[in-house]
Amino acid sequence: MAMEPDSGSALRRSLLFTPGLRTDRFAKALKGGADMVCLDLEDGVAPDFKDEARDKAIPALFDATLGAAARAMRINPIKTHTGMRDLLALCDFGSAPPALLLPKIESPEEVRWVAEILDEAGYDRTRLMVIIETTRALEAALDIASASPRNDTLLFGAADLSAELGSSLDWGALHYARGRAVHAASHAGLDLIDVPSLDIKDEEGLRSEARLAQRMGFTGKAAIHPVQVAPINEVFSPDAETVEFARRVIEAYEQSAAGVALLDGKVVEMPVVRAMRRALAIAEKIAAGAP
Repeated sequence: MAMEPDSGSALRRSLLFTPGLRTDRFAKALKGGADMVCLDLEDGVAPDFKDEARDKAIPALFDATLGAAARAMRINPIKTHTGMRDLLALCDFGSAPPALLLPKIESPEEVRWVAEILDEAGYDRTRLMVIIETTRALEAALDIASASPRNDTLLFGAADLSAELGSSLDWGALHYARGRAVHAASHAGLDLIDVPSLDIKDEEGLRSEARLAQRMGFTGKAAIHPVQVAPINEVFSPDAETVEFARRVIEAYEQSAAGVALLDGKVVEMPVVRAMRRALAIAEKIAAGAP
C-alpha cells in the first residue's frame, strides 16, 4: 500500500518518554507541554514486566480522554520475540497507532518489514520514527532514513551507541556519529531528535546540549522528565528576531528575479531561503498550537 508523504504539520521539538507500566504518568505527560509523548515498552520496562506493560500501554495510547498531545509508542526491538508481540498486539487492537519508535534497527529491510505489516493491517497513517543507536545503523543511516515513506523522524541514541563504540557520552566523542545522523535525516527530509539529557537537575547543561544539537541540524530533543520539556521547546523555537529576519529574507528573495537577492549587503541564495522558510513554518505551527 502506497503512503502519502508526511505533510510536516507536526511539531517535534520535544519528545517526552514515559514508562509503559505507568499510564498515570502518561496522562500527566500529555498535558505537560511536550510536542509528543512516547509510551515506552523497551528501556522503560524491566524484562519481567513486558507483558503487563503492553497490556496497559496499548489501551492508554488510544485513550482520547487523557490529553491532546501527539502520541507515540516505542516497541521492543523488532528482531526479538517481545518486539514482534508488541507490533502484532498493536495491529490486533483495531486502531492505527499514530507513530511507532523502532529501536535497534540496523538495516532498511527491517523498516520495510514493519511497514509491510502495518500495510497488511490497513494502518496506512501510522508513522515510523527510527532510532540510530548501533554501529550498523550508523553505517546504513542513509538507507534506513529513506527506507519507507512512513518514516518521518530519526532519533539519535547516544547511550547504546557509545557503549558499542566504547566511547564516552560527551558531545565531542560522538560528534562524528551525530554528523552522520544529521546527514541521513536531512537527505531524506526527516526530523531529527537528539538523545535525552540524563541529569534532570542540570537545566543549564540541558540547554547547552540542546543549543549544540540545534546548531548542528537537529530539530528537537528527547526528554525523560516533564521539567526538561520547556527548556527544550524554547531552544528549538525561533525567537522573534529570527522570525522577523526570516520574513525579510523571503521577501527580498521573492522580489528578486535573478535567483539571488541582496539583503543588508549580503547575498541571499536558495539554501538560506529554505532555512528561513523552515523557521517561519515552525513559528506558524507554534502560533497555531499544532500538536
